[in-house]
Amino acid sequence: MDYKKIIKSQKVRLAILQALGFVPDKMMISIQYRIKTGRKLNIKTPNRFTEKLQWYKLNYKNPLMIKCVDKADVREYVIDKGMKSILIPCYGVYETIEEIPWDSLPRSFVIKDTLGMGGASVKIIKDKNAEKKEEVYKLANAWVHKKSNVKTGGREWPYYSGKRHRIIIEEYIEPNDDACGLIDYKFFCFNGVPKYIYVISDRIIGKQASLGIYDENFNAINAYRTDEKKLERKINKPENFEEMKHVARTLSEGFPEVRIDLYSVKGRILFGEMTFWDGSGYMKYDPDDFDFEIGSCFEIPKHDEMEE
Repeated sequence: MDYKKIIKSQKVRLAILQALGFVPDKMMISIQYRIKTGRKLNIKTPNRFTEKLQWYKLNYKNPLMIKCVDKADVREYVIDKGMKSILIPCYGVYETIEEIPWDSLPRSFVIKDTLGMGGASVKIIKDKNAEKKEEVYKLANAWVHKKSNVKTGGREWPYYSGKRHRIIIEEYIEPNDDACGLIDYKFFCFNGVPKYIYVISDRIIGKQASLGIYDENFNAINAYRTDEKKLERKINKPENFEEMKHVARTLSEGFPEVRIDLYSVKGRILFGEMTFWDGSGYMKYDPDDFDFEIGSCFEIPKHDEMEE
């Protein structure tokens, strides 16, 4: 069922999901999984990657994840890992729109919701003189007024842990190639070991992007996500690819599963974000076997390991 065609407004969809916040997590996740994948969720003995991500939501509650999903606080985590140099320069973190120093900001920048998910929580400003300040502020104001304890549709618990939504403004990064835009390298890591990579190009924020799947040696895999446009463009392996893998290993160490998003711009590695539940675990792959293949890399922690 493609519920997005039935309820076209994202705002309405989110409002409905928030209104269903009283539904227990396990029940809501099972319903969502069935609606979005067409399959019954196997939560007791999960084998698929998408199933294990649902188990991860319900059972693995490492408090460090709360810091890592926050786009401002994760910077401290990256610094603690000895990787300050990969952070994109930040102009400031603000709790209200009144704090934003619009006049002193550079011509180009990127503004984000610190606890945002998806393209609706990012605004790229290439020329602030061509933007309506009031519209940008209206968008940012909506972010900071989101309730911090309202359950999200995917039931990804760190996002409704009570931490307040804030505004973070970062430097705008010029892509290496204007034709394909800024390429995003998303490393899927399991207990500190990168195994697969999403390579995303031709992105239009909040609308579409082209996605290819590669192995840990940057060989293209004949598999793709059915909810994303298949990457047709040839992407060359970055010259600093091994260094990028080192960064992914370092940042993912200690987590059973996490996606580390990086950029390589003019030979420099830059950090994007950390994500624990890619696509909220509701995506479908073609061929379907890839769901099991990547799932085999995800070792479900034992109870005693989760208590450490």
